[in-house]
Amino acid sequence: MKVCLLYSEKDWDNTGHYYDEKAMTQDLGLKTLFLAAAKEIEYEDGKVKSVRDADTFIEETMKKVMLVPLETEEEILYRQEILKDCLDNEAFICSLYDTVTGVLLKWDKLGRKAKGKMGTKDAVGNLITDIHVLQLFVTGLSEVRKMYEEAANHLHSSGFRAFGERLCAAFSEEMEADLKRMLKDLSFFANEKQHEELVNSRMVEKPRIVMGCGIGNGLKPDCFRLQDITTELRKNRSPNSTIGRAQEYISSLTTDSFSIKKDRAVQAQAVQMEYQVVRYIVSCCTPFFNTFNHFFDQLRFQIAFYRGAITLEHYMQRFHIHSCYPVVGAQDHMYFRELRELVMSIEQRIEPVGNTCNIAGKMLLIVTGANQGGKSTFLRSVGIAQVMLQCGLRVAAESYESGIFPALFTHFTKREDSEMNSGRLDEELSRMSQIVDHLGDASMVLLNESFASTTEKEGSVIAYDIVRALTEAGVKILTVTHLLSFARRMYEETAPGENASAELSAGKVPGVEFLSAERMENGRRTYKMIQHAPELTSFGLDLYDEMIGGT
Repeated sequence: MKVCLLYSEKDWDNTGHYYDEKAMTQDLGLKTLFLAAAKEIEYEDGKVKSVRDADTFIEETMKKVMLVPLETEEEILYRQEILKDCLDNEAFICSLYDTVTGVLLKWDKLGRKAKGKMGTKDAVGNLITDIHVLQLFVTGLSEVRKMYEEAANHLHSSGFRAFGERLCAAFSEEMEADLKRMLKDLSFFANEKQHEELVNSRMVEKPRIVMGCGIGNGLKPDCFRLQDITTELRKNRSPNSTIGRAQEYISSLTTDSFSIKKDRAVQAQAVQMEYQVVRYIVSCCTPFFNTFNHFFDQLRFQIAFYRGAITLEHYMQRFHIHSCYPVVGAQDHMYFRELRELVMSIEQRIEPVGNTCNIAGKMLLIVTGANQGGKSTFLRSVGIAQVMLQCGLRVAAESYESGIFPALFTHFTKREDSEMNSGRLDEELSRMSQIVDHLGDASMVLLNESFASTTEKEGSVIAYDIVRALTEAGVKILTVTHLLSFARRMYEETAPGENASAELSAGKVPGVEFLSAERMENGRRTYKMIQHAPELTSFGLDLYDEMIGGT
């Protein structure tokens, strides 16, 4: 049975990752989000009481799901709708996750991972394990269905509705009753004692197996068929006791029954018959096993994502950050109000400054301005929001609208380290070459201080050639730069954008937006990005004066 809580028509298959997810995770600080989502916050009287240790499974789940972008608006809306149900029914989601996790842990203890490996030749032991697993499945599914039915009136998403319908159809009340009755009938075979008659037990479980057959050649029984099998609870009589010997004597006088205790060959055949009958019955449950074999794994994985999403929402509430369901728009349009850098908020436990922008009809954004003015933080906030939009999560903003870019790349300047086999500029150009090789129809590239490892003149020429070429190819680019010659040249060549094709032929660049990190007259940084033409300085002397003043 498919769970389908991440996609409407399929389960998770771990395909379609961003090209360089390692670089993106590092550049945007996504590891902090994965870890935070796995650390649940406990409240008491509206205040934070404690933060639990990370659930490594939720952490790994968030990493996997967040780094696989959704590619259509319908997929994003489907996941957002389910997330809304999860936020409105948090107790249900937590209980569901804990229940399914418990089922899988018990299954592991029964040897799920080891089953099928060489050396497992105990046929009886394997059959007993299968019965216990069947019991585990029935109990687990019963609990899941019960929890869903109790929460059904509060679940409004099409995803959860369809999930409930599939569950009730695949595991109906009639099927549950039949399976429980069958397990009760087979309890003699799979009980803890494995039908040993302990002296100190007053009652023991004994099988009652009724077989039908015909008479074949030579008056031999033929065409065996199982008519009935039950487990009967009987008093445990020691064969050496007076009552036990009396029962044995009475059985010897009865023509239609006989005792197998004195004939080892017949006793072995009876034990083998029990095994064959039970194996046959359990084999009839193969379709049931096949239907739900991967159900609990998928349900745990998919619910883990939404449980992590709930925790991220708690973090945003903790640091007084507004959040919203982002809206899918055109690729040349980006609008957000009070967008904040969530990773910095979690790491530093602060309420970061929000930014508001409305960039319509433009595929290139160039951000310049004062050093330490919040430009890189701003770029990261956009990158994080874009990743969260494209995996169906809420975004740390009052509102956010952007196009979908499954081919999302980050190119942030890196420090020289022992892993580099060449200089920083060569390393930057190599990474850019790899990005160009993997660009698609819907591509966005975030450039942060790229090509600043060489001279200002050379870096500006490189940045201009690359950005100009990518823009003309229809790639959306957001760049933070201190290469002022590059920024001024782009500004001088920017056209109003009324006729893109004519402007391109005239050497103009259509659709460019310029932002600058705001700086007050006294040198104070507001960490706000405002529409502003590129300036001819990054106000590095402000930092020098601050250092001198502090000594």
